[in-house]
Amino acid sequence: MELQSFKRYFNLGSVVFASLFAACSGSQKPHAQTSPSPAAQTPTVSVTTAQSLELNRQIRLPGELQAWQDTAVYAKVQGFVEEINVDRGSVVKKGQLLARLRAPELDTQRGEAEARVRAAQSQRIEALARVSGIRAQRLEAEAKLAADEATYQRLKSASATPGVVAGNDVEVAQRSVEAGRARIQLWQENEKAAQAQVKALEESEQALREAALSTQNIGDYLRITAPFDGVIIERSAHQGSLASPAGMPMLRLQQVSRLRLIVSVPEAEVTSVKPGARIDFTLPAFPGETLGGVIRRSSRSLDAKTRTMPVELDVANSSGRLAPGMFPEVIWPTRRPRPSLFVPPAAIALTTERAFVVRVRDGVVEWVDVKRGASMNHHGVDLIEIFGDLEPGDQIAVRGTDELRAGAKVNVKPASPAK
Repeated sequence: MELQSFKRYFNLGSVVFASLFAACSGSQKPHAQTSPSPAAQTPTVSVTTAQSLELNRQIRLPGELQAWQDTAVYAKVQGFVEEINVDRGSVVKKGQLLARLRAPELDTQRGEAEARVRAAQSQRIEALARVSGIRAQRLEAEAKLAADEATYQRLKSASATPGVVAGNDVEVAQRSVEAGRARIQLWQENEKAAQAQVKALEESEQALREAALSTQNIGDYLRITAPFDGVIIERSAHQGSLASPAGMPMLRLQQVSRLRLIVSVPEAEVTSVKPGARIDFTLPAFPGETLGGVIRRSSRSLDAKTRTMPVELDVANSSGRLAPGMFPEVIWPTRRPRPSLFVPPAAIALTTERAFVVRVRDGVVEWVDVKRGASMNHHGVDLIEIFGDLEPGDQIAVRGTDELRAGAKVNVKPASPAK
């Protein structure tokens, strides 16, 4: 009885063990048959395309407003300020009298020069009188000679008849004619000498007149006038003070009806300098207001230290609202002469040695070294300009990283458009 019970329990355990073994074997069989899928091991990369676009953006550059003309007004000769008619802030016109000086030594020099001119004039008049006297005496001698020659001719004719005229009278008449001719020659020489003296005196008088005129012109230097329309911004001279060409400027004058706006344009942006183009700018003094100027001049040379090119704009200021010395913020347009390639900023991978983008060509990763240019917002999307061995339409990984090794195979997926 006990043996039969043992056999029955043993058979039941064997059945349970067999069932459990079969169940375990069935659950492990599908796992053992699963094999890796090659497609599951190839990564998928979001790509975009390198776009060929014209760079068109605006950058903000600092500028400085300067007067159209700015000059320091000095005394032309040394003298004391006798009168000064302007002060800081005075609006003046070209040619307007600003100040008048007094120089006693110049008055003395002018008086002496005028006295020398009068003396030379008197000498010239006296010489002319001598010339007139000599001429009168020459004419009188010529008249006497004519009479003597007539007498001589009559006596000579009469002497042809013997006994009518003594031979001695003919000789006396002949000698009178010769003496008269000698006197006339002497008077002619005296007249030429007198005329030469008159000419010399006239030249001397002219030189003295020019010297006196020069002194008069120097005297005109005592009058300080405005060289152009403008505003007096500084005054250092006062009535009674001594002014000289080597001293401090008496006044400082600026022309502000038109201003110069100086902008230092970076080297990378100098191709956008177009003479005649209108450029906008803003000023802290006029918040919310946009002003403008026109590009007129550039230095055509870069500053060696800042690598910028000074560019001048003309700014109309007839109302006088703007002032030299203001620092505007210039809204400078940036353009390229030809289209450039653009990618999203994240597409550029940066390491300590290089900057590159990940190009995918025929499912294979390539690293292409690039140089970065300007950034631009295009239809609400931030892009950055790149230069390298790329073509428009090349597939570029949206996220540049050195984890995508060159030569690796990847699947590509177009990136979702930015919103």
